Amino acid sequence: MSKVAVIVTNDVEDVEFTSPVKALKAAGHDIMVIENKAGNKIAGKHGLKLVADKGIDDVSAADFDALLIPGGFSPDQLRADKRFVDFVRDFLLTNKHVFAICHGPQLFIQTGLTSALKLTAYTTVRPDLYYAGAQVFDKSVVVDKKHKLVTSRTPDDLSDFNREIVSALK
Repeated sequence: MSKVAVIVTNDVEDVEFTSPVKALKAAGHDIMVIENKAGNKIAGKHGLKLVADKGIDDVSAADFDALLIPGGFSPDQLRADKRFVDFVRDFLLTNKHVFAICHGPQLFIQTGLTSALKLTAYTTVRPDLYYAGAQVFDKSVVVDKKHKLVTSRTPDDLSDFNREIVSALK
């Protein structure tokens, strides 16, 4: 099955990590949690405790089939780090699957590739994506087949999001 990178740091929205990861694992996919350094402890917004499998300097997009970007405050922190932005850019440029929910699509703005994308995101992020040139929709899930991109708005959309990310990797 597919190997999926999940980029996170502290203050990730717990359920936006746990729910998609559970769905992907149930479908037989391998998950690797990536943060600044392997072994780093990561705390979710609501008590989730994670440990990074790998550090961002130890991986490349070539190592994976897909990328998951959960929301919360994690993506806002990650987008300030060029290594994570470059990692996301590499997925988009090599036309690999990218899945992002809530604030996750914030990372796309820093890649400089936003204008080619069709997507959705959390309410406050959608205008930023629009001004960066993306085609933005207010829908529970948006699938941009051309760019192998699946995005959703909030935890309320997780059932649609999970269905589409699992379907994308079939």
